[in-house]
Amino acid sequence: MTAPQYPRLIATDLDGTLVRSDGTVSARTRTAVLAAQRAGSVFVMVTARPPRWLHDFEDLVGDHGVAIVANGAILYDVLRRKAIRTRLIEPAIALEVAVAIRSAIPDVQFAIERPDRYGQEPVYLNRWPKPDDTLVAAVEVLLAEPAAKLLVRHPSMQSDELLALVNPLVGQRVTASHSGGHGLVEISASGVSKAAMLADFAAEQGISAAETIAFGDSVNDLPMLAWAGTSYGVANAHPEVLAMVDRAAPTNDEDGVAAVLEEFLQSLK
Repeated sequence: MTAPQYPRLIATDLDGTLVRSDGTVSARTRTAVLAAQRAGSVFVMVTARPPRWLHDFEDLVGDHGVAIVANGAILYDVLRRKAIRTRLIEPAIALEVAVAIRSAIPDVQFAIERPDRYGQEPVYLNRWPKPDDTLVAAVEVLLAEPAAKLLVRHPSMQSDELLALVNPLVGQRVTASHSGGHGLVEISASGVSKAAMLADFAAEQGISAAETIAFGDSVNDLPMLAWAGTSYGVANAHPEVLAMVDRAAPTNDEDGVAAVLEEFLQSLK
């Protein structure tokens, strides 16, 4: 995709990419996203966030009404607050993986995201307030039902370090990644990624990868950035992201996504 061509599909990660470090989306970014939608682009948020953390962005969803959440495990109708499609980890596989990880890394703590509920072990270190209906239980209970994500936290390791240890332990049984959080690895069902659900969404819209631009900042964005016809890494992105993207954008705190979209909009004038 050359610069003058306007993208039919705009896909972006949220935290560290569209969302600023203070957790907000700037007025400039909101204006650019809404202008891109008026110009004819389909805009879709593709995030590691669980469904309940999307409701502050309802005004950005667009006519299709959905977002890709939980690293591609859930296609979520933001306005109706309903999961449309899920790709979950089967309980037996999830428990097998959790046992393998804890046997090799005894200090890990587990939590889970289901499409409609969050759960955690009593020892799990939360960095955000727990929902009122949080299931607090042993990992065997947490994994008694299919999960969108198995969260693996270590109190002292960096995420890159923890992921390097987890990957050989889980093999091809599941997909392990991280979204930049300190000491946190996120595990999905085998084959689940932001790219896989985005490709399905694009096909349903009649849009090809070549007509898509994607923005990201972390390791879990790599498959999506590789799939898109043109990929952008914000300047604050993980080194692996900056090494593989087609183009760089300003940082999330400098409204990098908005800056790129404004350039596209200017090309239409």
